[in-house]
Amino acid sequence: MAHIIIHQEKVADPQELVRLCPFGAIEADGGRVEITSGCRMCRNCIKRGNGVFELVEDASPAIDKSRWRGIAVIAEVEEGAVHPVTFELLGKAKELAAKIGHPVYALLIGSGVTPLAGKLAEYGADEIHVYDQEAFRYFRIEPCTAAAEDFIRKVRPSAVLVGGTPAGRSLAPRLAARFRTGLTADCTRLDISENTDLDQIRPAYGGNIMAHINTPRHRPQFATVRYKIFPIPAKTAASAAKIVTVRLPPEKLLSGIEILDAEPKEKLRGIEEAEVIVAAGRGVRKPEDLAMLQELAELLDGRLAGTRALVEAGWLDARCQIGLSGRTVKPKLIITCGVSGAVQFAAGMNGSERIIAINSDPEAPIFNIAHIGIRGDLYRIVPELIAGIKQSRRED
Repeated sequence: MAHIIIHQEKVADPQELVRLCPFGAIEADGGRVEITSGCRMCRNCIKRGNGVFELVEDASPAIDKSRWRGIAVIAEVEEGAVHPVTFELLGKAKELAAKIGHPVYALLIGSGVTPLAGKLAEYGADEIHVYDQEAFRYFRIEPCTAAAEDFIRKVRPSAVLVGGTPAGRSLAPRLAARFRTGLTADCTRLDISENTDLDQIRPAYGGNIMAHINTPRHRPQFATVRYKIFPIPAKTAASAAKIVTVRLPPEKLLSGIEILDAEPKEKLRGIEEAEVIVAAGRGVRKPEDLAMLQELAELLDGRLAGTRALVEAGWLDARCQIGLSGRTVKPKLIITCGVSGAVQFAAGMNGSERIIAINSDPEAPIFNIAHIGIRGDLYRIVPELIAGIKQSRRED
């Protein structure tokens, strides 16, 4: 890992050097300059510090990348069915593996899940490793981590893709720590180089930049991806897939978590599953006005959603938020009303099949990704849309 060293003998004006850091991570004490833990490695001090600061790359042993082969997907099972994010990841894994001539592996952990292995084969898995034991009936992090670690040590995949679900976000960092390797969370794009380095792209600094992350010195490479980021691939014949059944010894199944009882949670229709969404933004003046957008959504048999600003104001439930800190959606139709289209919001909905944007600001970024842009006041346009829909239905 790279670090910055300070040539104290070159320090002329400590306070001038302190002012170089935009994060306040440079301090001066008694004529000496120090870098604190607040350093973000932006390297501004190196560029403008007149030789006082120097970047040093730590020597690290080169890894034999040829010993790591394949793209692995950790499948998630929810209430006896494979979570759709698994199929999305298998599709992306198949695409990446084809570029480098590698196989696609799938890891299936659970109790009574063996029949689901064929489902994974239909979506692109060449080889499925099944850990089917009663200890995996409920998600408990210790035994699930032990199973995933056992799988990775045996198969040695070059990259491992995990769904950005609550379970996946718990499992992936534990695995990355055990293998002392990198993990990139909430990737929005993935690609792979000929040398099998995984190109992981995700928004950073509040969505203001797109970070391009690589893990060139370690294997395997871990990445989590949210649901609805990638498309689900078409089904293929499952007969050629190899299924490997594995059992862990009892000592690997120990857990500090004891589940006494489990009750099914009431199912709520989330905005992720909606085929039509009406999204509200800062252009909505007061919470009462959301009733107008709710009416439009109901006429289209859709759901009302919104931006982070409206959720933080208490106008909408957090489960209705679209964006990096909310939900990722991919409806057939989304109508944004008064939404500027900041990077954070756009990353959560730019995969929609049809985007209609209503905004009075001609420079609003939402128009850059919209298929149809309507420049105007939503308080005039939305009522006209509602009236038009009602009129057309009366005529039918």
